[in-house]
Amino acid sequence: MDKNYFFEDIKEFSFNENVFSKIEILISNENKTDGELSFIFCSDNYLLEMNKNYLKHDFYTDVITFDYCENDIVSGDIFISIDRIKENAKIYKTTFQNELHRIMIHGVLHLVGYNDKTDKEQKQMREKENFYLKNEI
Repeated sequence: MDKNYFFEDIKEFSFNENVFSKIEILISNENKTDGELSFIFCSDNYLLEMNKNYLKHDFYTDVITFDYCENDIVSGDIFISIDRIKENAKIYKTTFQNELHRIMIHGVLHLVGYNDKTDKEQKQMREKENFYLKNEI
């Protein structure tokens, strides 16, 4: 997998990169092929502007995924608000690292075809997130 990560409008930070192995397992298990993935870690305000400009949504979100997949090759840009990750980690009583990994996996799940618009889809998405988070690498 060609993986990249960038920092926009926030200070750079380090994180446990074993999540990329989990993402490779996810892509393989979903019968897809690794392509190019870019994770862009950013502020709430940065992601809010993207949400307004590209999706016409005027609210904060934790992740926005831009899908560049062709055939079964998984490629895309995944923008993640680090402010939302910190807040959600407190709300859900988990670590920053765990919540970051969950949202990175969540973004890739969108790229392999999962949605979270309905209650049923949200339940399936959460089950997949938990499954791939628990894969010990």
